[in-house]
Amino acid sequence: MNAQTQASHKGKSYSKTAALLSVLFMGLGQMYNKQYWKGIAWAIFELIVIIFYIRPIMSGLHGLITLGETPQVRQRGRIVDPGDHSILLMAEGLMMLIVLLAVLGLYYLSVRDAYLVGKLRELGQKVPNFKETIRNVWDNGYAYILITPTAICMLLLTVFPLVFTALIAFTNFSSPNYLPPRALVDWVGIEQFIRLFTMESWRGTFLGVFSWTIIWAVLSTLLVVFAGLFVAVVLSQKVVKYTKFWRNIYIIPWAVPGFVSILIFRNMYNGQFGVINQMLQSVGLNPIPWLSDPMWAKVAVLLTNLWLGFPFWMALFTAVLTTISKELYEAAEVDGATIVQQFRNITFPIVMVAAVPLMVFTFAFNFNQLTFIYLMTEGGPTNANYNYAGHTDILLSWIFKMTLDNGQYAIASAVALVVFLIIAGFAYFNLRNTKSMKGDV
Repeated sequence: MNAQTQASHKGKSYSKTAALLSVLFMGLGQMYNKQYWKGIAWAIFELIVIIFYIRPIMSGLHGLITLGETPQVRQRGRIVDPGDHSILLMAEGLMMLIVLLAVLGLYYLSVRDAYLVGKLRELGQKVPNFKETIRNVWDNGYAYILITPTAICMLLLTVFPLVFTALIAFTNFSSPNYLPPRALVDWVGIEQFIRLFTMESWRGTFLGVFSWTIIWAVLSTLLVVFAGLFVAVVLSQKVVKYTKFWRNIYIIPWAVPGFVSILIFRNMYNGQFGVINQMLQSVGLNPIPWLSDPMWAKVAVLLTNLWLGFPFWMALFTAVLTTISKELYEAAEVDGATIVQQFRNITFPIVMVAAVPLMVFTFAFNFNQLTFIYLMTEGGPTNANYNYAGHTDILLSWIFKMTLDNGQYAIASAVALVVFLIIAGFAYFNLRNTKSMKGDV
């Protein structure tokens, strides 16, 4: 563009004018920048939103704020007026809030696009036509186009349930008085969290279950890791014969479906006819109340988890050990290092680089290991001092009992939110400080 044309554009604020017009109505800024087809596309989008979505969005947000205003009316046992369903209104309102945020995001992109094209006009540069705009979007936004379906699925399948659960924690949604559609649910703020941490019965249950959850997650993780490491190191020694046979034998517990093994062990631990107690009695020992005594029940679940979990770690450490150069061990032997010193200074540091990230994930998995605990003990034996929890209940199995068995959805959601924050914080801290996740060795 020649100097005369550039001078004619100097001093004109195309960008601000175009942005202001796009704020007034989507597409006007693009039309001002002489991008008529793009402006028509943006304008059609806003018209579709106004015609078809404004009313559902406003209705959804109103339901999210009020959680319903009309309770169900019954006469002689018959429903005369179904009323409002507070939880459905919350779900619909949350979905409409997501739609509104998406619309506002596109609205911002429209304004930003008009502003940037206006800047090009101010600099005297050529404004791209519609075909060039489509080509630029395809070339520069190809990665975003590919990832958009996955992002939408993550939003609906991960973010939406998390936010929905968090919102329930701030309501009084619970049995027997606040169960829709028969009764409305109200927002109560942080009342559930106050109950959880100040009321003696709830605080005692939470602290007791939380303490056992931490102990369970730590011990179950460390036991399987170090048992797997021990077996892998022993089988890697030259003096051990038939190593392939032993590795195949030890991998069998991992090959059998987990729930089958858990149910088999549950029967083996039975206090009356379990095979373990029968074996103890056959050698003159007293039977052990495996599942009826709190301490022995915890020992039983840890031993069973050890049986199910160590084969994976044995296979992992076996693979890592094959990558360690034999020259390191030969040099250590020349320097007079014992087997224990070789393990402490060579083997252990190297295998831990690969193991630590997986240990973090295993800890988080065991922290939320509902299936194992429920199939093994159902949280028992019963603890009379706990609300809806037993001696071996972890936080997730306690939440499961409060929701499915007792209808205490609000406080269960509060506990779930606390669990999420604990696990998210723990995982974030550990992964930030793990060398193998930074690319460092």
